[in-house]
Parts: sequence; C-alpha cells; structure tokens
Amino acid sequence: MRLTLTSLMLIALAGCSPGPAPLHARESPTPSPTAALPFAYAEADISALQSRMASGELDSVTLTRAYLDRIARLDRAGPRLRAVIELNPDALREAAQLDAERRQGQLRGPLHGIPLLLKDNIGASPMSTTAGSLALEGFRPDDAFLVKRLRAAGALILGKTNLSEWANFRSSQSISGWSARGGQTRNPYRLSHNPCGSSSGSAVAVSANLAVAAIGTETDGSIVCPAAVNGVVGLKPTVGLVSREGIIPISFSQDTAGPMTRSVADAAALLTAMAGRDEADPATATMPGRAVYDYTSRLNADGLRGARIGVLYGDLLQKPGIAPALQHAVAVLRDAGATVVPVQLPTQGQWQEAEQIVLMHEFKAGLQRYFTTYLAPVRTLDDVIAWNRQHAGKELALFDQDLMDTATTMGGLGSPAYIRARSDARRLAGPDGIDAVLREHNLDALVAPTTGTAWPIRPGRGDDFPGESYSAAAVAGYPSLTVPMAHVNGLPLGLLFMGTAWSEPRLIELGYAYEQRTRARRPPRLQTDSLLTNGIAP
Repeated sequence: MRLTLTSLMLIALAGCSPGPAPLHARESPTPSPTAALPFAYAEADISALQSRMASGELDSVTLTRAYLDRIARLDRAGPRLRAVIELNPDALREAAQLDAERRQGQLRGPLHGIPLLLKDNIGASPMSTTAGSLALEGFRPDDAFLVKRLRAAGALILGKTNLSEWANFRSSQSISGWSARGGQTRNPYRLSHNPCGSSSGSAVAVSANLAVAAIGTETDGSIVCPAAVNGVVGLKPTVGLVSREGIIPISFSQDTAGPMTRSVADAAALLTAMAGRDEADPATATMPGRAVYDYTSRLNADGLRGARIGVLYGDLLQKPGIAPALQHAVAVLRDAGATVVPVQLPTQGQWQEAEQIVLMHEFKAGLQRYFTTYLAPVRTLDDVIAWNRQHAGKELALFDQDLMDTATTMGGLGSPAYIRARSDARRLAGPDGIDAVLREHNLDALVAPTTGTAWPIRPGRGDDFPGESYSAAAVAGYPSLTVPMAHVNGLPLGLLFMGTAWSEPRLIELGYAYEQRTRARRPPRLQTDSLLTNGIAP
C-alpha cells in the first residue's frame, strides 16, 4: 500500500495489535517428532531444491510436509508468528501428483514441486480470498491468472499469508500486519516489532523459512517495505508485467503482484513464471516486446562492472545506523566496477497529493468491479463499511475505517479532478522524476535505503513508520528491487534498486551482483529454531 502524507503513509504499510489466531482451511498438522531438530531446508533456494528432487534425494511430498510441520511449530504454536492465514487442504495430495508427474518424466516447469505461499488478496482455489477481512470469510473465487501461471510452471500452492487488512487501505491509524481474520503478524527478527505491510505475512513466511518463497502485492511499498524489514528480497514489477486479474484491488494505476524470496535468483525464477499477457488485464497489453521472459538469464555476478548508479540521499540517513550502512553499500558498488554519483529527484514528494486522489477514486471503483465480477458476499464499498460497523467489536475495536469513508465520497473515474490527478502523479514520479534523473546522469538505476528498521508494535497508536525511498517507483508504475543491505541493532535494512519502466532485467542483474558480494558478510538470520520456538525476542 501507500504512504505519502501521514494518512497515505499508513495506507500501504499498516496493520494493528495482537488479534485472533490465524485461520486455516484445516487445522495445521501436529508437528512431527523431528520438528525440534534444525530445519533441513533452511535457506534452501529453488535451484538447489530442484537439483535434489531431480536426483531422487527429495520429493515434493517430503518438502511440503516439512514446511507444514514448521508452520505448525512456529506459526500456530511457539512464537505464533501469524504469517499464515490459511493452509491449502489439498497441499499434500497436489504434491503427490507433482511427484508422480516427475517420475513419469513430465515436468511442468522450473518450479515443479516447489511450495509457495500467496498473500490473501490473491485468488487461489480451494482457499478463501479475504484480504484479511471477516466480511469475505468463506469467499472462494477461482485461481487468479498469476496463480494459474505458477501452477503451470509446477508450483505447489501451500497456503495463504496474513496481511494488513484490505492491503492497508482502511484506516490512517492502522498498524502494519494486522487483520481481523489473521491477527497481528510478528517480525521474526524481533517478535515485539512490526513486520511492515501490507505483504507482511509473505515477508515473514519467507524470512522464517515457512515456505520456499511467497507472492505479495504492492500499491506503494507493500512488497519492498516488508521485504526490507524482514531481511528478504522483494521485487515489485512494472505495472502491466504481471496480471492483476483475480486480485482484490486498490488502484489499477499502481497495483501489482511480485515475488518475495530469500535470493535475487529465486525472485527472477518466480517473475519468469508469473509474467504474461492476460486479456482480462488491459495493462498487460503493453508488455510484449518490452519484457524479458527468462529473467534468470540476467543473473550475472559481474553485472555491476561498467554500470552507472545514482544514489539518493534523503531524510532516511538521519535514522541511526542507516548512513554507515549506505556508505558501505556504495563502497561495494564501486568495488564491483560501478560508477556511483549522488543525485536527487527534482520532483521528490510532489506527487503525494495527486496520488491520494487517484487511490481514493480507483479503490472505490475497482472494489465494486471486483465484487460484482467474482460474486462476492458484499458488492460495494458501502457494503463493507456497513458490515464493519455491524461487527465493530471484531473489525473496529483497534482502529477505524476513515480511508474507506473518504473513498465513498469520491466521484467517478470521469471526474476532472481524478483525471488531472492521475496524469500529474504519473508524470511527476516518472518522466519528470525517475526518468529525468536517469537521463540527466546517464544512469542504469537509482539506489537508496529501502526504509528504516522495524519499529515496535504499539496497539492503539498506529504505525511509527520510519520513512521510505520507494514511493516514486510505485506511483510511476516502475519496478523496484530491495536486497538485504545490513543490520542495525539486530534489525535488517534493505538496499533499493529503482529503474524506468520494464527495466527488471537490468535491476535483477545489478541486484544479483550486489547480493553476491555481500551475502558472505551478512549476519545469519535471527529466526533460529531455538529462538523462535521459545518465543524469545532478541
């Protein structure tokens, strides 16, 4: 979601205090006797797991059962991360089918047998799709287009992840990672701290090794912020590269789904599977001829040599520990052969008011279209607001719904105010912002700290959000990639790579090269089995 003015800032990155335990399609399995041992697949990437399955050393049923056991031990019990909101009741059966296909030499694609989790605003049968709201509990639309593509590539959909309710477009006072259906998702690096949002559950699940990878969605920061504060990789694609069909919307100008993984290589593999033209999403019509379809071909460890990188220095550098972390990152970029120059966005922050107008108009219209198309139990934004009031004890006890209330007052998409705001927001963030700086300095990409470190969860007080660098890319509809950069007092920081539209291949190349030079220096993840099982916050 989005953060711009204080209210908008909380739009895309919110959630709230501890709530009810996450709901699952069936009860999580009882942890096996081996669950207390170190997790056998910790930090395993897609290529390594595929090699093991190809050799016969591993199969998808074994891998799926291991992740289900781990979810039962760490998400339902132990520290109760509340990252997983629902499990696929058919996961083991589907894994067995994928194993049978492998034995017969019938591989669907590069993700064959790999367990993934999906944010719970993405349709995936037979699970519910609720955006964390009790108003949609039991609503089970068919697979979204991107889910069909993932399944076609062989992915095993393990379940759904918790999120900031309605992808954080409900209240300016919400706390990231909270939903009425799933409760409060917790940061595995420090259980008392916020996971950021709205794709909080997806980031935490990847960080805590609850699945190989996960899919999130972003309107303004909802992939890259949670990825950064949970120490994982997050890739927000160009709007139109991945279909939004079957995803509960906020803004067709800015919404997109994207991969959240433990490595840039895994993000490239997932994006390759997800990207594709869809007649149901007109934004994808601009993709052919501009998108690279095998993003794994850009995994070049020497990709920074000869690159020109612009570094954005902003207010985030005033936060403790961020300036030295960025200084070290710049040194890594230079040592890898890149030319690094300091730059500023000439239009920094000027798009915020226009963006808010756009989001309010598009949320109202997009939600009604989605509800009508998929025959949801509520049909309009007014219905949602009324349902929340009728169930205020569960839905409104922690914060209100002022963003929804404001959105209902907006006019239609033919409104002159909306048309002007949409044009202004995209122009200021894109052509007059990111593109102008790239062109002026002949740059391949921009980099900056993604956001600050995670902040304490404070029920009833909203988010103490540390600031962001990603808003220009989000508003322009351009891609951004966050890669782990450093730790400050045990909490992760991310380095954000931003480029112009359809520049995913170059961003992946640059991010991968940076990752390869910093991975060995990175501290081990703090969500060890012993720490999490005991529920101890470092």
